[in-house]
Amino acid sequence: MTQQVKISFYEALKDFITADESALPGEKANDYHRVICHQLKQQRSVKDLVESLGVPHTEVDVIVVNDKSVDFDYLVNRGDEIEVYPVHSNCLNNNHAGQSFLHCVPDDPDDYRFILDVHLGRLASYLRMLGFDVLYKNQCDDEELAETSSQQNRILLTCDRLLLMRKIVKYGYFVRTRNIDEQLPEVVKRYRLQQKLRPFTRCMSCNGITHAVDKTAIEHLLEPGTGKYYDEFYQCDSCQKVYWRGNHFNRMQSIIDRIRNQRT
Repeated sequence: MTQQVKISFYEALKDFITADESALPGEKANDYHRVICHQLKQQRSVKDLVESLGVPHTEVDVIVVNDKSVDFDYLVNRGDEIEVYPVHSNCLNNNHAGQSFLHCVPDDPDDYRFILDVHLGRLASYLRMLGFDVLYKNQCDDEELAETSSQQNRILLTCDRLLLMRKIVKYGYFVRTRNIDEQLPEVVKRYRLQQKLRPFTRCMSCNGITHAVDKTAIEHLLEPGTGKYYDEFYQCDSCQKVYWRGNHFNRMQSIIDRIRNQRT
């Protein structure tokens, strides 16, 4: 005998539900949530159920079952009405004003260190430009990404939802947009990073720390024109790459200004 439960995915979480799943009997949708009816063939935890529908646990902050906040270990029963909310939900307090909640997503790490999958190289460079500690390799398998994220308490940014479903991943976010120019604002908004920026303190190539350096110490590394027209330089402690305030600096500064001024 099957058991039917109703699950409502709110705000950004509804985007994880595929077309086939959204066509299930009883489905309703609006701008804020998607409701599906699911036939429960065996008892399972709410975490297992939510992830079986395509929503990584790292994206789920609060789960309300029959008007009561529960954690991931809750065992789903026939007739349950389940509400699943993302981090920073606007709907949660509107729907359950005055109620206290169990939060499934742990508090963000204090230092906001990241590790990115192989598809997010440009985003890695941009986050380093803002001053964040970002690990990135253009060849790195899922197991290494998950283990490093877990061992070093790094936030895993990825375009692979299955990677975020690995049990050991504690901190993670699924980058929605594939538009490179929109990925940085998206991540900054998700983690509310605007007040934590330290631009140009890390090497965009290797993640090392940069420091001001006297022109005479690195002049032999410069093209003749660069040494002639610029006097202020910075160098990476790790890879020795040299930076200066050329036209590329102006482009990067405009990106930083847009990030600082974007709406949260």
